[in-house]
Amino acid sequence: MGTVRVEVKWGKEVFKDVEIDLSQPPSVFKSQLFSLTGVPPERQKVMGVKGGLLKDDAEWAKLGLKAGQKLSMMGTADKVPEAPVQQQTFMEDLPEEEQDTSGMSKYGAGLQNLGNTCYMNSTVQCLYAVPELRSSLTNYNLAAGMADGSHTLTVATRNLFQSLTRSAQPVPPMEFILSLRRAYPQFAQTSREGFYMQQDAEECWGNILISLRDKLKDGPDGSGDPVVHKLFGVGLHKCLKAEEGDEVVEEDDVQLKLVCNITAEVNHMSEGLHLGLKDDRERRSEALGRDVWFRGSAQITSLPAYLTIQMLRFFYKQDVQQKAKILRKVTFPLVFDAIEFCSPELQAALKGPRVAAKEIEDRKVGLNNKKQKLDTDVAGAAAAGAAAASAPAAEAQGGDVDMKDAAGGDANAAAAAAATAAAEADPGAFSGQLTGKYELIGVLTHKGRSADSGHYVSWVKQEDGQWIQFDDDKMIPRKEEEVAGLAGGGDWHMAYMLLYRAQRVPKLEDAAAEGGGSA
Repeated sequence: MGTVRVEVKWGKEVFKDVEIDLSQPPSVFKSQLFSLTGVPPERQKVMGVKGGLLKDDAEWAKLGLKAGQKLSMMGTADKVPEAPVQQQTFMEDLPEEEQDTSGMSKYGAGLQNLGNTCYMNSTVQCLYAVPELRSSLTNYNLAAGMADGSHTLTVATRNLFQSLTRSAQPVPPMEFILSLRRAYPQFAQTSREGFYMQQDAEECWGNILISLRDKLKDGPDGSGDPVVHKLFGVGLHKCLKAEEGDEVVEEDDVQLKLVCNITAEVNHMSEGLHLGLKDDRERRSEALGRDVWFRGSAQITSLPAYLTIQMLRFFYKQDVQQKAKILRKVTFPLVFDAIEFCSPELQAALKGPRVAAKEIEDRKVGLNNKKQKLDTDVAGAAAAGAAAASAPAAEAQGGDVDMKDAAGGDANAAAAAAATAAAEADPGAFSGQLTGKYELIGVLTHKGRSADSGHYVSWVKQEDGQWIQFDDDKMIPRKEEEVAGLAGGGDWHMAYMLLYRAQRVPKLEDAAAEGGGSA
């Protein structure tokens, strides 16, 4: 549904270019205002929209927001939370007998559970597995920008990541949880007894990335593109056709994850991803002047360095008013090939790097025959992906393919053929480019029957190939087959969030060295 930037006036302060994600409910926007002003959502009165006050359950589509629209807010800010008084203890400050003796410190450190914070701990351990994110946080300019909730959370994330790098003992994430609760008050919910409640790890994951997206920018002056989009952003093109009439709507968007829908027919992640990319929704028809149903799907137009996939295991049960869990077994691959979900243009662009990677891999194992072609199964996957990708456009034109479509297909085929020839002639020229394939490096799992209860754990693949299970303060070595067994189907831990790292074309000189110098 995209985003829109508005201006918000609060007292004497004016906040310009406040971005509203139209796919999220107004309550998320109010959380953003809380991070900017310190006014809790329950005290906020947001005015300037159709109907007067902005309600939490309002639908953005019916409010008619426009870019640059001026909104006003009334409300009293909360007190800023005090910094923790307990000083962090690091490995170099500990006596020798308390220092790491198990050799596990090279994999980081565990995180203490501060009371139903396993959802946060498991999320942090997965994000810590991205070295480029750690590097960007290290270089974050503390004096840059306004000291709002997102800034405070970004600084707390940087400090926590540095503690995980240096400490051999479990780290208490006190500064981080205080900053998270200030930026996003839903994580400060308490039970009737006054204890902090369990939360949804996916919501924690998404909100952390929203704050980091707003603060971490490329370039020395911090004015470039968001680092989070570069690392995690998936470019999508949606083509929707109205059920009534011939109206077609096309949208481009960047999302930070793909969703695997789970139904009674879904047995593998790829099947659920196809369902997750479908987009059937009611929206206003400009041609008919009223709301009608539009149906279609999305294609991937750009791939990130790290691909996040959510297994949609939780749904809201109205009768008991809580999230229930889908226990169905859905397998996921250790190496995921995204080619079948890509647009024809992106498939053509990936052809050269894929051929180059295959050529270099052949040289690694000593296959010096004349130029090798892609494997049959890879070519088949690309062909199937091209057919699936062309379906929405064909449907939008009533099933007919016009000369423009045919010309586009010919252009993509020509580009793919040229890239193949170039890759076979000089595979080293493609070194470092994305291939469309991804290696699993992180799994966030949930054990229990409800998202608001149970226990979250993370499983992270280290640089040496060893899998480590982070269960709050415990670090447990695991085997790859144990990770593959997290597909669900019972009461054991099952995958909820999957983190994949892009496989790139290796350097040609590395292949020559491993292949005994024969290139």
